[in-house]
Amino acid sequence: MKKLPKGSKKLIQAWAFYDWANSVYSLVISSAVFPIFYGALTIVKDENGNKIKDTVEFLGISFNNDSLISYVTASAFLLVSFLSPLLSGIADFVGNKKNFMKFFCYLGAVSCIGLYWFSLEFLWFGLLCYFLALIGFWASLVFYNSYLPDIAFPDQQDKASAKGFSLGYIGSVLLLILCLVMILNYEKFGFESEAFPTRLSFVLTGLWWIGFSQYTYHYLPKGNKKSGISRHVFLNGFREIKKIWHALKENIQLKRYLIAFFVYSMAVQTIMLVATYFGIEELEWGQQDPTTGLITSILLIQLVAVAGATLTSRLAVKYGNIKILIWINLVWIAICGYAYFITLPVQFYFAAAMVGLVMGGIQSLSRSTYSKMLPEDAIDTASYFSFYDVSEKIGIVIGMFMYGFVAQITGSIRYSILFLVIFFIAGVLLLLRVPKKVIA
Repeated sequence: MKKLPKGSKKLIQAWAFYDWANSVYSLVISSAVFPIFYGALTIVKDENGNKIKDTVEFLGISFNNDSLISYVTASAFLLVSFLSPLLSGIADFVGNKKNFMKFFCYLGAVSCIGLYWFSLEFLWFGLLCYFLALIGFWASLVFYNSYLPDIAFPDQQDKASAKGFSLGYIGSVLLLILCLVMILNYEKFGFESEAFPTRLSFVLTGLWWIGFSQYTYHYLPKGNKKSGISRHVFLNGFREIKKIWHALKENIQLKRYLIAFFVYSMAVQTIMLVATYFGIEELEWGQQDPTTGLITSILLIQLVAVAGATLTSRLAVKYGNIKILIWINLVWIAICGYAYFITLPVQFYFAAAMVGLVMGGIQSLSRSTYSKMLPEDAIDTASYFSFYDVSEKIGIVIGMFMYGFVAQITGSIRYSILFLVIFFIAGVLLLLRVPKKVIA
């Protein structure tokens, strides 16, 4: 097959389509079906629907159910943080980052399928699948994101990044709707209860992820370098990392932006990971089915996020990336303050719409801003983006551990959400310190 040139619409489309393939993990596993499934398994309620127990026994220790899943999540992110710089350095050296991307894609997808057998009796297996699925998803993104400066020119990158997130939101919503129809109408499909179609959703997520990613793999180039594999490949991987580290220290704009991204992303990603758990435990649903309500709010977030990503990329062209990122962080501060007082579903829906508007924008613009700050002649793009992704992952580790700790000692997620305001304020202050060059 003839290699598509950089900037080709077909190549950019193929790259962006991986968001369509993998975003079902973010929606079905991270945000919607699995959190509700996990809550149903781990929360004991009385006949009136009031919570009477939310603790889980694991490895002989009694955990708050939210704290346990947050600790497992943080541990997985910590492992990705250690792995991605090494693996990206090796991938850049031998020029095979597409193979690394494939490996983690398949690891994550197969682990999603393994969640079909999640149960309290074999909790270790279920948590292991959850752990590996998370690693597969986020590690594959290291290599996926690193392709952005390879497939698009600087003036195309904001739009390409937004296109990827938009495709991801649309594709994941389609699968979620299918899963939701099966779960809520299980009798019409011949199922005995909601349990089977819920577990089937995890299988469909894995199959969707593997299947649609093939279009991306068909067109993406293998990598940049042509060094080939040698017995010193691991040593050269570390050398690659060291070289990028020194380059980052000399690029003041890139270094300061990366620090700002690390801080505000800590709060953004934590909120995205815990939003559904907040809705399960903190809202007064009354006679309304919480499952339907939560998934409705998640669908709302996804659909609004499409508009948010597109609008943000256009505003960035007019006002500059850094300025728009500052305003988005200010909106996040308002959302966290509002969330502290939420008690009713209608308030949650309003917050969900606001989250959707800024979620797509801050994700797509953060990625393209970093990509546009890279040196124009950079070929070690996987290594450069590993630092971007490590900043995000270590931030998530800190955010999730702090979220779990505050929830554990206070007994309420509300205080955890309110605490995250500190990181958004710090993010704004740090973004103001980023030197203004071409894109600022």
